[in-house]
Amino acid sequence: MTTIAPAERAVADGSGPRPMITVDSVSKWFGDVVAVSDVSFTVGPGVTALLGPNGAGKSTMLRLLCGLVAPDRGTLSVLGRDPRTDLEVHRSLGLVPQQESVFDAHTALEFVRMAGVLHGVEDPDGAARHALALVEMDADDRRRLSTYSRGMRQRVKVAQAVVHNPWVIVLDEPLTGLDPRQRRHMTDLFHSLGGQGRCVIVSSHVLEEVERFGSDVLVIAQGRLAAEGDFHAIRDLMDDRPHRLRVRTDRPHQVAGGLLAAGTVVGIRLTAPDTVLVDTTDVHRFRRCVAAVARDEDAHLWEVIPLDDDLDSVFRYLVGRP
Repeated sequence: MTTIAPAERAVADGSGPRPMITVDSVSKWFGDVVAVSDVSFTVGPGVTALLGPNGAGKSTMLRLLCGLVAPDRGTLSVLGRDPRTDLEVHRSLGLVPQQESVFDAHTALEFVRMAGVLHGVEDPDGAARHALALVEMDADDRRRLSTYSRGMRQRVKVAQAVVHNPWVIVLDEPLTGLDPRQRRHMTDLFHSLGGQGRCVIVSSHVLEEVERFGSDVLVIAQGRLAAEGDFHAIRDLMDDRPHRLRVRTDRPHQVAGGLLAAGTVVGIRLTAPDTVLVDTTDVHRFRRCVAAVARDEDAHLWEVIPLDDDLDSVFRYLVGRP
């Protein structure tokens, strides 16, 4: 196993200074595109989820943490070191990139063993077999990686990221391509690693996945940190945002008036001869109320459809909050 310097071990086992990752006013742009904008946060031991829609800047943020790109503004450190200039920190850093690329001509054992060799593991063969067992892969499978399914290749990528027993593990959308049972196993593995005092950062654009990862969440949208903290508090904030629905009916003015009188909407407007757009903070109450209003107004409801239940709308709302 890789030898951990005393300062790193102190941070990892909780006996020394925290946090294990510090990001201070970091920005990164590519030409005219701002990928990360003035982001600051700290991360300690355990599992932390990085949540955001596709294109939000999650992968760029993780590449910054791993030293693969340099920030254009601000500073960051991993285990007290700059991952861009201090290569020693990579002995304690494991990465699962979002890209599917692996060495197709290799077996799983050869691929993971090579990662162990590159990290200076004392027994790379034994470490590779142990890492593959952690992700429920057969180290004696002689098939080439080119024949593996997407989910199998994903698990091999996780194995190579942990083969050197790192203290900081960065995983970019690691559950992509896995079936439900494999997803549960991987989630349990991440929690096990976090429970050992390691810093595990897992990115996802799926809210339900993040709920299983743990309570610590960083929400990133449009390159900005939109929210951070306990998952349940952030989930409540998301659920309490105004929801927009489209109601189609043969008596839109009467239905709109009835909904306003009932006090179940915070905004309402007519957009077509048969269409009403409503904003509400209590969707369940609204759905009960709209049926009663239609009955009282002798109106036919043709359609009641939510327009902003996707995650992108949630993040836009969070970014727009003061």
